Amino acid sequence: MRAGAGVVDLPVMPPVAPMLAKPVTGGIPTGELSYEPKWDGFRAVVFRDGDEVVIGSRNERPLTRYFPELVEPLKASLPARCVVDGEIVLAIDGRLEFDALQARLHPADSRVRRLAAETPAAYVAFDLLALDDLDLRTVPFRSRREVLASLAPSWRPPVHLTPSTRDPALAAVWFERFEGAGLDGIMAKPDELPYECDRRVQFKIKHRRTADCVVAGYRLHTDGRGVGSLLLGLYDGDGSLHHAGVATSFTAKARAELLALLGPDSGRAVDGSALPGSASRWNATKDLGFVPLETPRVAEVAYDAMQGDRFRHATRLVRWRDDREPRSCTYDQLEVPVPMSLTEVLEA
Repeated sequence: MRAGAGVVDLPVMPPVAPMLAKPVTGGIPTGELSYEPKWDGFRAVVFRDGDEVVIGSRNERPLTRYFPELVEPLKASLPARCVVDGEIVLAIDGRLEFDALQARLHPADSRVRRLAAETPAAYVAFDLLALDDLDLRTVPFRSRREVLASLAPSWRPPVHLTPSTRDPALAAVWFERFEGAGLDGIMAKPDELPYECDRRVQFKIKHRRTADCVVAGYRLHTDGRGVGSLLLGLYDGDGSLHHAGVATSFTAKARAELLALLGPDSGRAVDGSALPGSASRWNATKDLGFVPLETPRVAEVAYDAMQGDRFRHATRLVRWRDDREPRSCTYDQLEVPVPMSLTEVLEA
């Protein structure tokens, strides 16, 4: 039953909501666990049935049209009938670049084809859901990994098998070193775990750091009753203030308290897109207006990683630093990972 392009007949059928992970703190957990690098890309479940390949995303929508350069390599590497879980990643000069990967999601076919040639992606596999007529989701992870690894020797770039270890000491080394190639942590997967779709039953250990930032303003929450996000800035070596990201995820009580604290010192709302780097990369129609502070303040925020000159994700407010001057909030305070080639990660 192969009735046309994009149609597959497999023991596990698309769409599949992939298995997820919950964050843990306090170091790398130990026990009956396997450890893998945490890739910074697009989660993608690949369904291959003969000449048909469907690349499903975390939100269960196909990614196939956005990454046409992966279809033939996947067909050349993967078994004729299988379902594989993994990550689409994109590297520039040996380092993962999520912004370049995000730019690949373009509505115009002509641009999709051009970007596929200019910034080709790769696929890193880390789990096996089905092989031939077998649904492997009830099989323990360690066994699924062994079968997947047995298939990988014939694979060729841009299709890769993620490194794996059961040694927590080696995982700790990976946690520190692999960040230099743009990875953002380590995964810990219970050896006996079946594949549980859309459940956070694995563990992720991510880098956690803090930085002192200038709070230049805020955006109101969508309900208009408090602060939805804080606008953060950092000074470069020339003394110019750059938009570095936002702090979000406040409770309703905290939103109201922040508005009471910052409201009396605020000015007229302005268009946030006028600030360097402040335009929304996710939703071009989103209201970017923010309320500037007449007297900028300093806040310590928690973050996981940088992407260029901005925080990779939204940060979390830790505390106010009224003992610091805004001018002291510079990029120089941020930790810079030792550079590492993505090739070294894949060969680990």
